[in-house]
Amino acid sequence: MIAVVGSSNMDVVLTVERFTLPGETQKATKLEFFPGGKGSNQAMTVAKLSNIDSEIYFLTCIGNDSYGKILKEQYDNSNINGYKIVNDSNGLAFIEVTEKGENRIIIYSGANNYLTENLVKEHAGKLLKADYLLLQNEIPFESTLYSAKLFFEHGKTVIFDPAPVKGIKKEIFQFIDFLTPNEEEIKLLTEKFFGNFVSYEDSYNKFKKLGLKKLIVKLGEKGVLYFDENTTIEIPAFRVQAIDTTAAGDVFNGAFSVALHENFDIEFSLNFASAAAALSVTKKGAQSSIPSRSDVEKFLNINNEYK
Repeated sequence: MIAVVGSSNMDVVLTVERFTLPGETQKATKLEFFPGGKGSNQAMTVAKLSNIDSEIYFLTCIGNDSYGKILKEQYDNSNINGYKIVNDSNGLAFIEVTEKGENRIIIYSGANNYLTENLVKEHAGKLLKADYLLLQNEIPFESTLYSAKLFFEHGKTVIFDPAPVKGIKKEIFQFIDFLTPNEEEIKLLTEKFFGNFVSYEDSYNKFKKLGLKKLIVKLGEKGVLYFDENTTIEIPAFRVQAIDTTAAGDVFNGAFSVALHENFDIEFSLNFASAAAALSVTKKGAQSSIPSRSDVEKFLNINNEYK
């Protein structure tokens, strides 16, 4: 089983010609609402890409408003358990998407603030039935840190997407098996803890001293870089026409955990995750853009990567 501890949001997506400048007012060409949140995106990716009809345990807090009701129905229909309904508004993400497919995101935490360390402790028994844990940084950091330590101490695999970077403390890295930042996030993390960014490999070597085991840097259209103590792997990007890059990193993480859970090796798992993420940017929205398992396999076959 794969577990996720993280956020649930409703994404409010504004399509614009270009990013709005400071002091500028521009008209959006479209307003859309999509279920989202980094934790939710990853949980839904696992549900959609898993080769077997297995339970996904997703510890998350959703609001008692209309947005929370939509998310509850979606989780129930996807065999996702573990959510908790709280007496507050649901988390929201306001996303500005340009005609080039680039995005900028502002988050309102709402119900996500109720995902406390004590709540994780209450659900520890059910969470630990899983072999893999997916984490992000859209809930209180203390809850994320406790979850990582809990799984680490029980010999489980922890995959941490350090987004957003703000609030992350260095003690978490000793409990992480796979750190999965994008190129901006690894630079910010390196500058935060070590003063300056030199290279991706140098950053890995620095974080390794804090206990990190493996680093995956998501480089978008430039592909993926993987580092561990003995190996460096470079995965070229799949060439697609990007429409909306929202949740591509979450789709990558969810797909990567599915491949690992199914005992594929690292290189194939990276290719599988890259293919899923590439397909996701060809559609609008976060969870609405998650591809099916058959679509990912077909895409890999066409690109001579599926074994």
